[in-house]
Amino acid sequence: MMKTLIHFFSSLRLTVVLLGLSMMLIFFGTLAQVETGIWETQKIYFESFIAVWAYPKTWIAYDQLFWFRLPMPGGYLLGGMLLINLLAAHITRFKFTIKKSGLFLIHVGLILLLVSELMTDILSEESQMPVDEGSRSNFSQEYRNNELVLIDRSHADLDTVHSIPVSLLKAGKEVNVPDSPLSIRTVNYYPNAQIGRATDGKPVKSPATKGAAVKMGIVVTPAAVTYAENEINTATAYIEVLSPQGSLGTWLVSNVIDDRFPPQLVELGEKSWEIALRLKRHYYPFEIELVDFSHEKYPGTEIPFNFSSEIMVHHENSSKNQKALIYMNHPLRYEGLTFYQASFANDDRTSIFQVVRNPGWALPYISVLLMGSGMLIQFGMHFFKFLNKRTGV
Repeated sequence: MMKTLIHFFSSLRLTVVLLGLSMMLIFFGTLAQVETGIWETQKIYFESFIAVWAYPKTWIAYDQLFWFRLPMPGGYLLGGMLLINLLAAHITRFKFTIKKSGLFLIHVGLILLLVSELMTDILSEESQMPVDEGSRSNFSQEYRNNELVLIDRSHADLDTVHSIPVSLLKAGKEVNVPDSPLSIRTVNYYPNAQIGRATDGKPVKSPATKGAAVKMGIVVTPAAVTYAENEINTATAYIEVLSPQGSLGTWLVSNVIDDRFPPQLVELGEKSWEIALRLKRHYYPFEIELVDFSHEKYPGTEIPFNFSSEIMVHHENSSKNQKALIYMNHPLRYEGLTFYQASFANDDRTSIFQVVRNPGWALPYISVLLMGSGMLIQFGMHFFKFLNKRTGV
């Protein structure tokens, strides 16, 4: 039985089948990208074990083929199987010799590349940090993920932030707020919605009993989730806050009810917490100061030619302070993070950095170096062997 399994996993036929399925996954993933956008497609098709392609609504004959679904192995399953197949084939067939040293390096590079892709999918984090000229920031935000926060601002030197992922905001579900006497119950959660003021003279139907919704007459209209690259979903929820003494009220929170609005305060005795639903934040032990932003355009056009940011990093440990110039294809690597020049806004007064935390960022470079070295060694050996035959040596 064990011998049969080893033979199956090390089979070249399995390699061909897996590569064929990978091509199919890429093909249907590319088709789906038109409907769901690159980020959602990546999650559904390439960061999953099983993917299901649905007949697109925009295609002809959708009314007759709306039921059609095509299941297929996802990226994690195919990548894992390819890794097992490569390892099994390497162990069962390959015997290390000097003549095969190039092949050995190529195989090791391929294995490392598959491992690095898995590490990137699981461990990497991407966010953005907008900074105005002359200002500083010590946090970045994920524009596709949100969090519900209750913030204790009673300390003069620091704020205590209690964060709850929106994945826990399910209607009727209660969640305890860590290190506090409070808990929250989700009345309703909308991944995307339109919010606005109620029309004069019309009654406002809302479960909210406290906060901005009551004071400003805000109403919520659920909307379909958008996958457009240049749009952000307006995540919105009605949250009831509970204490040991009972309910403290129900608040409307949304990622567009931000710092422009007065803070919504939950009060219990002499304590108070600000409640908000916002883009998920990552805080750092340093601040990025934007000293100067430069934006060059192609002559006679509005097309960016180059844009760069002169920054100063102010760390809690002053010995780690650092000056840097960030521009296209020239990021700053600092404290395990990589800062890329992503965009700009506010009439060239705001620079937007893409902040990436990827513990395995060096592995693809190492794997490519190993594979390139292996190819040079392997083809070099054959080339010199050919030359020796031509010269009769």
